[in-house]
Amino acid sequence: MTTPVNRKDLLLGTAQWGWTVSSDSAFQLLDAWIGSGRRAIDTATNYPINKIAGDFRAAERLLETYIRTHGLTNLQITMKIGSLDNMRTPDINLSPSFIRMMAEEYQRRFGANLQTIMVHWDNRSEPGAIQDTLGALAAVADDLGLRPGISGIKFPDSYAVLNRQFNLDFDIQLKHNILHSDLLRYASFDPERHQFYAYGINAGGMKLEGPYPAQSTFLARGGNPVGAETKLLQLREWLLSWNADSVRPPILTMNHIGLINAGLHPAFCGLVLGFSTPAQVLETLDFWRDLDTYDYTYVWKRLTNLIG
Repeated sequence: MTTPVNRKDLLLGTAQWGWTVSSDSAFQLLDAWIGSGRRAIDTATNYPINKIAGDFRAAERLLETYIRTHGLTNLQITMKIGSLDNMRTPDINLSPSFIRMMAEEYQRRFGANLQTIMVHWDNRSEPGAIQDTLGALAAVADDLGLRPGISGIKFPDSYAVLNRQFNLDFDIQLKHNILHSDLLRYASFDPERHQFYAYGINAGGMKLEGPYPAQSTFLARGGNPVGAETKLLQLREWLLSWNADSVRPPILTMNHIGLINAGLHPAFCGLVLGFSTPAQVLETLDFWRDLDTYDYTYVWKRLTNLIG
């Protein structure tokens, strides 16, 4: 039995907090996000994944500090667990005892703000181990009232098959942008039943036009501007005709492209969004409202042809 949830549309991502986003900037982002009426926030034990051991769990600490300072009790936090460091290693612990321990710890720390416990970065193929993890998620859902979730799973088909005995409805996070999409990898999960959330919609901070500052998110995450140039050339060509249409607001940034590409996809019920400044938050929310007001369907259909 899974705890019901209101379908969310946007989650504030925290992957860069404590890395390219300072503590002061993170608090400003939260001010802007919550001030706009948003409540959903996504984080993970291993954020930021910057290979600096001392920053392990830094993002969650910033979030906890903000919550305690403001006495918040009405957020909707998704917490991803499993990774044992932020060094980009495959080391994880998803044993039943660890899942229970972490779920109880985060419920103590975040209280009513915690909504979802999500398995993160599971590279295991052993059915018995995956079955144990699913059993632990089912127990957490029943006993603690937390939704189960999965993200970055190497063998999603195994999860889907083994879940038949638990009948869990998952929040599922997967990468989806014009360079790459994991939707087909999760085809065993029915999007009418499970809630799919797209992350990485801006292709790791890719820009329509260079150059990239030395501290840019795209370069920090190992992005390759040269490798993406073919698709960027096609995008820039299309934008000339798309923006000649005066009926709808112009498409100006990779953020706009990402919002259209994932936001209009029928498989997704929500997006995980990362920001560097409050101005980006407000601009994104403005364009998100434009998607409800104007017809960008043709643009979305063209973008689907770029993914691969």
